[in-house]
Amino acid sequence: MRKLFLTGIFLMALLPAAAFARGGVVVVGPVGPYGWYGPYYGPYGYGPYPVANAGEIKLDTDVKDAEVLINGSYAGTVRKLKTMTMRPGNYDISVRAPGRETFEQKVYVVAGKTLKLRPDLRVQSVPASTTH
Repeated sequence: MRKLFLTGIFLMALLPAAAFARGGVVVVGPVGPYGWYGPYYGPYGYGPYPVANAGEIKLDTDVKDAEVLINGSYAGTVRKLKTMTMRPGNYDISVRAPGRETFEQKVYVVAGKTLKLRPDLRVQSVPASTTH
């Protein structure tokens, strides 16, 4: 049983490396008092300690159920990813919600800095129908 447990821990530690090898995106989420895998038990870095060599992106929008995409990959909703701690580098950030205009921006994350994004997500205007 102990061997199985240790094997599981080892494999969980390799998950972020496997994501980078495939060209995936690893997003470290909001900082809170719960430790690395609580209370949501996911690959989000919860904890009161800052991450070395990382920057932050903060999302400020009223549409909390909007989807966040990083380099075209789904990362979560604005509600869950209010602040994202990410490795330095270039990213394409998209925020979208049904019936609203999509927010898209290319960003560069700098270690130790916080980038604040304010997606407007305006309601899409419906084109007026023409009657003859």
